[in-house]
Amino acid sequence: MPRPGSTTCRRSSRRWGDGIKTPGESTSPAATRPQPNATGCGRSTSRRPKLRPSPDLSISTVGRGGRKRRSASWNALTTLAPHRNGGLEMPRRCLTWLARSLLLVAGATAFMGARPSHGEPPPIFFEDTSAAAGIGFVHDDGGSGNRFIPETVTAGLATLDHDLDGRIDLYFPNGSDLPGTEPRRRPRAMLVRNRGGWRFEDVTAAAGLDHDSYGVGVTVGDLDNDGFPDLCTSNYGPKRMWQNMGDGTFLDVTATAGTADGDKLGAGLALLDADGDGDLDLYAANYVRFSPEGHVSPRIRGVPLYHGPRDYEAWPDTFFRNEGDGRFSDQSESSGIAGRAGPGMGVVCLDEDGDGDTDIFVLNDVAANFLFRNDGTGRFEEVGLETGLAYDMIGQPNGSMGVDCGDVDNDGWLDLWMTSYQGERPVLYHNLAGHGFEDVSARTGAGAGSVPWVKWGCGIVDFDNDGRRDLFIACGHINDLVEQFDDATAYRNHNVLLRNVGERFMEMSAAAGLHAIPRHSARGAAFDDLDDDGDIDGVILNAREAPTLLRNLERERGGEHHWLQVRLVGRGSNRDGVGANVRVVTPEGVFIDEVHSGRGYQGHFGSRLHFGLGSGMAVDRVEVRWIGGGREAFDVAGIDRLVTLTEGAGRPVDRPAETETEADRR
Repeated sequence: MPRPGSTTCRRSSRRWGDGIKTPGESTSPAATRPQPNATGCGRSTSRRPKLRPSPDLSISTVGRGGRKRRSASWNALTTLAPHRNGGLEMPRRCLTWLARSLLLVAGATAFMGARPSHGEPPPIFFEDTSAAAGIGFVHDDGGSGNRFIPETVTAGLATLDHDLDGRIDLYFPNGSDLPGTEPRRRPRAMLVRNRGGWRFEDVTAAAGLDHDSYGVGVTVGDLDNDGFPDLCTSNYGPKRMWQNMGDGTFLDVTATAGTADGDKLGAGLALLDADGDGDLDLYAANYVRFSPEGHVSPRIRGVPLYHGPRDYEAWPDTFFRNEGDGRFSDQSESSGIAGRAGPGMGVVCLDEDGDGDTDIFVLNDVAANFLFRNDGTGRFEEVGLETGLAYDMIGQPNGSMGVDCGDVDNDGWLDLWMTSYQGERPVLYHNLAGHGFEDVSARTGAGAGSVPWVKWGCGIVDFDNDGRRDLFIACGHINDLVEQFDDATAYRNHNVLLRNVGERFMEMSAAAGLHAIPRHSARGAAFDDLDDDGDIDGVILNAREAPTLLRNLERERGGEHHWLQVRLVGRGSNRDGVGANVRVVTPEGVFIDEVHSGRGYQGHFGSRLHFGLGSGMAVDRVEVRWIGGGREAFDVAGIDRLVTLTEGAGRPVDRPAETETEADRR
């Protein structure tokens, strides 16, 4: 497929947010879409003198009923958490704050205009099934009062069918005692087997996963193409690789694989077939160079705080090539990855430009995000700035956390969705048909109801099967004492649901039952069909507490929308079909997705692709573009079911003609 700039590439003229299209609907063209931000909105690389205002200078807000709410001083805002440190650049930051405030007002106004009548029943509703599920996992960040920064980044989680019994199981990384602290506990990661009927069984010890690594991130993929999903975990310490032996057990093969990567503070992981050879390679984001030696916590009003990422040097990320014999080689330098370093967080891989290979999007914490564009051979060029993904719409880096991708407006291209820190809007980047990305958060209402909170796990998920993908945000502060010095936020928060209503996103958290669920300080989030009823459920990892299981009651509450789930089996390409592009063609239109390994906040979910079909009653065909292979079309027998598509069993599909549009190509 042509690269951006090719005369055969056609750019859509529809401005996203002027109307989110459902397949089959028509939208009138609007103004030509602007070019993606490639200048950083005037960001200067020169050093500026920093002004340090009086500690007495503060900001106040007015809450409900006109009550004046206390907020942090300016100095507090500069050291409050991982995203404000050192002095304060008053002119730039004041303008940034003002610009963001104006954009929030504009976004909220547009959002409220799309609110339905009060007579409509809640279209999406979640039930908290945590207590009945029998999951004994309790997260432990290893905190001992020292306020070490690793405590703030643990942990993601993963969904997987580890024993191939057809039900989705759960894997929870966990913290452990941190260096320099007195040993006082032995927290452990946990693998729980789904027994059906919302009952889960702890099989950690039997599976050989009873270890005490300080877990941060996890991803899942079939590294040896034997049909069983393997585990990769990032830690504060060596990364670990776990081979699924096919009998319900896992073997630690880190030493043989060569992927330990030293005693780094790791972050998000992703598997991809970077060079199309049929084996999954590993991208490992790293956070900062932390050592407990000489650590002193900053304080505000006597309350201890965590240091932020700007107080430390960033680790470069690592790229491991799968050699196909159980060994991996560090190809960070030769692949072009090692040329950049940032405090990495979430990672997701996708074909952002439609050229048939897999690219890598990496979030960095209060630093420019990276987009590594693949040339098809496993060599990458960092193009975050020129594609509009490095910064937000006003040229600022965010406290970036989790990331997901999905086709939010059904135009045939995968968009990107990332969560961020307190006081920042989560960012929705619209894919400009392979010609870069545009931050459309303000005019679409993405992020409504979440700005006061710290935002972590996220998902682009069609929860009501109406054919439009919704947005979910897991929320919770890093500092359990934050309310002692800032009443504009809270440590424990409700999570946020933004329903895609066809024009914008509507904040539906209360109507969906999320406000009635006990509040926690959430971290990772994963989304899969845990009860095989055709709608997507959720699992939230909560800091220092048990997880929350969210049962989606769309079917039980009379939902009549249809759906299709797709599982891929590669033969010439990698066994899980990671990186494959799937098009579900219906009489009403086309739905697209890709198979990912690694997404959300440093976790993994969704190996089975889920497509909401709305009221559509039929699927004409499913087309698959395999990584390193060709295109095939498959007939499926009916809807409202899971189908397994095996490479080589479909009908070959010729490459699209040069005269077709980019949306048709997808």
